[in-house]
Amino acid sequence: MSTPPTSVEQFGYRQELQRSLGFTDLLIYGLIFMVPIAPFGIFGSVFNASGGMVALAYVVGMVAMAFTALSYAQMAQAFPMAGSVYTYAGRGIAAPVGFIAGWAVLLDYLLVPGLLYLIAGAAMNSFVPAVPVWAWVIVFVALNTAVNYMGIQMTARITRIMLVAELAVLAVFLVVGVVALAQGKAQTGALTPLFDSATFTWPLVFGAASIAVLSFLGFDGISTLAEENREDARRLGRSMVAALALAAVLFVAQTWVAALLTPNRETLLAKGDPAGSAFYDTAAFAGGPWLGTLTAVATAVAWGFANSLVAQAATSRLLFAMARDRQLPAFLARVHPKHKVPVNATLVVAALSLALGIYMSTREDGIPLMSSLVNFGAMTAFLLLHVAVVVHFLVRRRSGNLLAHLVVPLLGFAVLVFVVYNANVHAQLLGFAWLGLGLLILIITYAAGRRPRLPKEDS
Repeated sequence: MSTPPTSVEQFGYRQELQRSLGFTDLLIYGLIFMVPIAPFGIFGSVFNASGGMVALAYVVGMVAMAFTALSYAQMAQAFPMAGSVYTYAGRGIAAPVGFIAGWAVLLDYLLVPGLLYLIAGAAMNSFVPAVPVWAWVIVFVALNTAVNYMGIQMTARITRIMLVAELAVLAVFLVVGVVALAQGKAQTGALTPLFDSATFTWPLVFGAASIAVLSFLGFDGISTLAEENREDARRLGRSMVAALALAAVLFVAQTWVAALLTPNRETLLAKGDPAGSAFYDTAAFAGGPWLGTLTAVATAVAWGFANSLVAQAATSRLLFAMARDRQLPAFLARVHPKHKVPVNATLVVAALSLALGIYMSTREDGIPLMSSLVNFGAMTAFLLLHVAVVVHFLVRRRSGNLLAHLVVPLLGFAVLVFVVYNANVHAQLLGFAWLGLGLLILIITYAAGRRPRLPKEDS
């Protein structure tokens, strides 16, 4: 029998959310958030950005996220509460730093659901052109909001079903793809997706990795469910690492096969993938139109329903945690008396996702721009997470575990700095503008005599 979870009351909070999730639920939640078939939706963007070395971009992204997942696991055990990196930086370093980390990761969490709806709408529109992207966005937002409103157990049950369906579609693609390769349909050398001397540069690869890491971000969403975890806090960290490892294997396998079969490689490298259909075109080339349609529908359902369902749940928990600490409007901290979910935060996320999804559907660069912005916010927050590990464990607690509390966070920090440095320029400008706004809010808060504080901050 697992050790009971650490009570949040020792940190000055009341247990309001329902503890009903075990290790398997958390692992499935993380896999669904990352989406086992995530590369389907952004394959063309990563292919173009990486010079065709898609598999290498995902390997680099996996390494970057592996260090971050290990740091998350350490902090999740120390502070088993909702709020993710906001909580960890706030309690590991100081409340004002926590606010900045939370503000940075908000750029990720607030944009992610809208991005997912946009990708899903584009996938559905690719084979049902009569229905515009914005209409599909409305359908997915309404459906997910209804499920999340009913409670976290309903969300957990739905995600189990969706995970099996996604893995089945992925298996079909891999089998058909391998058969196509055996029949001589490969468009390039076997190792080209991992290394191409004609296009390789480290800035190019890290720039592509800054897009590819979008597929890995779901592991950190597990941490937002800490107060709904019914088992030992260590299980929370282990579920993050396990979900990341499993997803990485699936991502590299599918992108390797797809990159070998991609038709019109030169056009994709030169002009990108504005329609977001590169993977579906590749699937159709490998197995026929039926496989192109199957992968497009699977992407739409996975991103627009399964992934955005858990993304909306994670985002609402982050808003709940920050509002509970009076760092966002208090109405976002309201918990539904029957369903035990942060109801107002859930509805706010739905409204914002709807607005962003519809607006970005009118822009040609909507998907790549939102992808880069989401990743910029996450990477910036993760930098503060690594600092929090060093400060909390090494400086305050005098930990002797130098590998976990110094080497891993330093390596993770260094890799992320390089990824952020090579990110999309427009995303960098908008991302730093968002951080500047957060700093301005923090300064105004100090000027008003309301320094950010956490309950039992010194515990």
